[in-house]
Amino acid sequence: MAKKLCDLSEIPAGATRGVNLDEQRYIVVRQTEEIFVYLNRCPHRGVPLDWLPNEFLDHDGDFLRCAAHGALFLMDTGECVAGPCVGEFLIPVAFERMDDTIVLRG
Repeated sequence: MAKKLCDLSEIPAGATRGVNLDEQRYIVVRQTEEIFVYLNRCPHRGVPLDWLPNEFLDHDGDFLRCAAHGALFLMDTGECVAGPCVGEFLIPVAFERMDDTIVLRG
């Protein structure tokens, strides 16, 4: 059975949303119509990226940013491009878009 993460209408284009589901934390990223979902866990220390609910972006809104140590991640691949875990990746999560709903796959 698919588990709902959120409705697309809850995330404006160029924004992110944190979702807690079944004791797991996720980041949903929306770039215009492209959607990306990652586990909310920095590969460097295993801590959540957000410092406040739904606060995942750097000052300019170009990268996902880890609040613990400032690592920057590409939104479309999850690759760390600055900080202590350069070259490592956020863990992508399989999902499906069902009309206006984002659900976990499987």
